[in-house]
Amino acid sequence: MNWLLFVAGAVLSWGLYGPALHRGQMALGHPLRALLCVGVAYFFIGVVVPVAGLSAQGELKSFPVTAAAGATLAGVLGALGAVCIIWAFRSGGSPLYVMPLVFGGAPVINVLVSAWLHPPKTAPSPMLYLGFVLVALGGYLVLHYRPQG
Repeated sequence: MNWLLFVAGAVLSWGLYGPALHRGQMALGHPLRALLCVGVAYFFIGVVVPVAGLSAQGELKSFPVTAAAGATLAGVLGALGAVCIIWAFRSGGSPLYVMPLVFGGAPVINVLVSAWLHPPKTAPSPMLYLGFVLVALGGYLVLHYRPQG
């Protein structure tokens, strides 16, 4: 159950990501400045920390090409997501709209692609489809009844 602590950490981090990014982007005055700052943070956390950790364990060697390509693709997708969020803000989107849409839609895409890559052995429960409807309804409710400011 320790994994739930990491889930909570991701929820907290990504829940704060949109408002923090929007605030930084507005203060910096240009979306590419914000993207550069995000890139620097990714570099330190995503490159320096694992290089130090793997080096200390003697594991900084021999990366299978296919596996490394897949993991790199995941990083590219994450970075593209950050770029899209930055440009959504630049185009007039507010964190009150952008982030609920992103974090409501992303799990649906995740489930669909994961089921396609790893077909389930049995038919999905009808509750899955109810979940899709509830995500859409939840997105609508969050956006419709958002705090007015």
